[in-house]
Amino acid sequence: MGAYEEKNETCGTICLKYVLFTFNFLFWLAGGVVMAVGVWTLIEKSDYISLLSSKTYAASANILVLAGAIVMVTGVLGCCATFKEQRTLLRVYFVLLLCIFLLEILAGILAYIYYQQLNEELKQNLMETMTQKYQQSSHKQITEAVDKLQQEFKCCGSNSSSDWAKSLWIRSREGKGRVVPDSCCKTPTELCGHRDHPSNIYKVEGGCITKLEKFILDHLKIIGAVGVGIACVQIIGMVFTCCLYRSLKAEPY
Repeated sequence: MGAYEEKNETCGTICLKYVLFTFNFLFWLAGGVVMAVGVWTLIEKSDYISLLSSKTYAASANILVLAGAIVMVTGVLGCCATFKEQRTLLRVYFVLLLCIFLLEILAGILAYIYYQQLNEELKQNLMETMTQKYQQSSHKQITEAVDKLQQEFKCCGSNSSSDWAKSLWIRSREGKGRVVPDSCCKTPTELCGHRDHPSNIYKVEGGCITKLEKFILDHLKIIGAVGVGIACVQIIGMVFTCCLYRSLKAEPY
């Protein structure tokens, strides 16, 4: 009877080992995906991040990068802990899983909070950023971001092209008589911003605020979904880890 129970226990432990190993391999791949989403958000979309006064959007992406890197390391540690059947390593692995879980939940919460606040922030700050900082020597990155925004989304100004009448640069000598920046033009050329007729600039297409808001909201959904989704999967990993930990005999001292 004792031998039968021991055999059952051994079979159960072996099954848990292979289930946990499979989980860790998938978990390692998921870590790469999480890190890739965070890096993509920070690098590919960094120009638009400079137009936001809040750092919450960038913070969410940074947390995903950090969590993804830890996930990949943890996945390798989990495989080692599983096959070596060392309870100490399993304890470390469980703690790391818990830390990653909390990090990704935090990224999801930050994304959700910022999702609620984004519209108000853009209303308060985007026009001021565009009119006060565009083409100013100390804000080169913002100038590039505004030009890219207007060309990529086919828009002009924050709410409309008339916003540029308040621009420090447009009203200065450096503006050279332009009424809008050249990036508002449908076919950008030097000094094309002299004429603000709808045939020349993105006038009837409207301002950039709604288009930028939609763009960022879509990315916040991705950040939040990835963070919370992977965190939920980790709960399964923590349950399997606890089961394997309990099935192993205590290490001799």
